[in-house]
Amino acid sequence: MKLNQKLLAQMHDATRSQFRKGPASVAAVIQEALQDASAIQQATRQQMRDLNSPPAAAGPAPPPDMLANLDRSLQALREQFGAPSFRIPEADQLPGKFTNGAYTNHAGTRRYKLYVPRSHAGEPAALIVMLHGCTQDPDDFARGTQMNALAEEMQCLIVYPAQSHQANASRCWNWFNAVDQQRDQGEPSIIAGITREVMAAHAVDPAKVYVAGLSAGGAMATIMGTLYPDLYAAVGVHSGLPFASAHDLPSALAAMKGDFRRANAPGRALPIIVFHGDKDTIVHPANGDELIAQGARHLAQAIEVEPGRVPDGHAYTLTRHRRADGKAHAEHWLIHCAGHAWSGGNAGGSYTDGKGPDASREMMRFFRTVS
Repeated sequence: MKLNQKLLAQMHDATRSQFRKGPASVAAVIQEALQDASAIQQATRQQMRDLNSPPAAAGPAPPPDMLANLDRSLQALREQFGAPSFRIPEADQLPGKFTNGAYTNHAGTRRYKLYVPRSHAGEPAALIVMLHGCTQDPDDFARGTQMNALAEEMQCLIVYPAQSHQANASRCWNWFNAVDQQRDQGEPSIIAGITREVMAAHAVDPAKVYVAGLSAGGAMATIMGTLYPDLYAAVGVHSGLPFASAHDLPSALAAMKGDFRRANAPGRALPIIVFHGDKDTIVHPANGDELIAQGARHLAQAIEVEPGRVPDGHAYTLTRHRRADGKAHAEHWLIHCAGHAWSGGNAGGSYTDGKGPDASREMMRFFRTVS
């Protein structure tokens, strides 16, 4: 038995587009090819059903998670039919450079990883600082968010500071400690130092430096944007918490349940984009509401509310606050039936939800429009 010519052509097309369009686009092309089951013998269809998750007892079967199962499925096809090898690149297999670094100041040392895309030709580019969540590290976070692939597409740099086990046993950023909520103290001083170090070593447009994070990293991203509005132009927060919502571990646990301390954030409010699942049982969705309340506190109350749904994915409600000049200043993406996970993420990373919307792409779009 042989794969039909259309299927082979589709899979070859996926390979040719692999580095041009990034992992998510490749997965879509290959998924379309694999779903062309009518052109494959019955034995092939049975094998593909065995490789993917079985259907639920009631209702239609969910689509296979191609990002998680693609390698396994294609390996079986190669063994059965002698088909060529196709593989979606991991974050460190993209054509750019993903290198290690370390920064030390009076508050301590933190390692980081920096992705410089092959498309970066030396002209001043945007820089996004990505702060991982608890138990994660830069490699895991890069795989899950797929930000490096977007860096190739949008010609920007991505830096991933790494929390250490010594600073926090679960590798959470210490957003709830008083010292770590002050400019030029504790972890904020280290993250700002990493940002400046990358800016000094590479061609970075100082007006296009942004900070984003997930969960504890999202809380720390809020702190960085609040304390360093001169350094960062906008903030992205996924499943995070507002500035100064806790002052120690007990109050941090309360804040995560929605019982947070409301604080007056100093300085000007930066543009902010917030994603939160309304079924998040780790960080209560009320935290997302408060983040937007803080970020849009100086704006008029007129807002835009736009419901939507990702095809075969989550429904969401997008609330947008605009400045007087018409530019968006704050966006709140409330994702219905989603939990504590990076929306639209790759299943190869932890805490991801592939049903969308695509938080990484929407953050990048937001950052580019507010500058």
